[in-house]
Amino acid sequence: MTDLGNALNEEFEVILNRKENPSEGSYTSYLFKKGEDKILKKIGEEAAEVIIAAKGESRKELVGEICDVLFHIEVLMAQKGLSWEDITAELGLRRQKENMNTEKEAKRKAENRTDETNIN
Repeated sequence: MTDLGNALNEEFEVILNRKENPSEGSYTSYLFKKGEDKILKKIGEEAAEVIIAAKGESRKELVGEICDVLFHIEVLMAQKGLSWEDITAELGLRRQKENMNTEKEAKRKAENRTDETNIN
């Protein structure tokens, strides 16, 4: 089984290379040449295809459409100068915040209190 992080990093490196060294006949180079609006349009199209595939029966088709969305997201990341490190840093911050909220909720429940005030 291929490691997800390695697979995404390898694909992203190819995308960055196509951005810096356009190749005739390369779909990735074509997207960069057409620009941000084309990239954004493709993300929208691929997202819609994920929804359609998810409503269907084919697991293989859904996996393929998810891969297409990830690819086009990576192209956008390269276009905007983002990296997977930027994404993982944000995910880490969100996880940390979620963990803090979970701990606060557990403490509140343990103290058997609510943030609501009941006036009788």
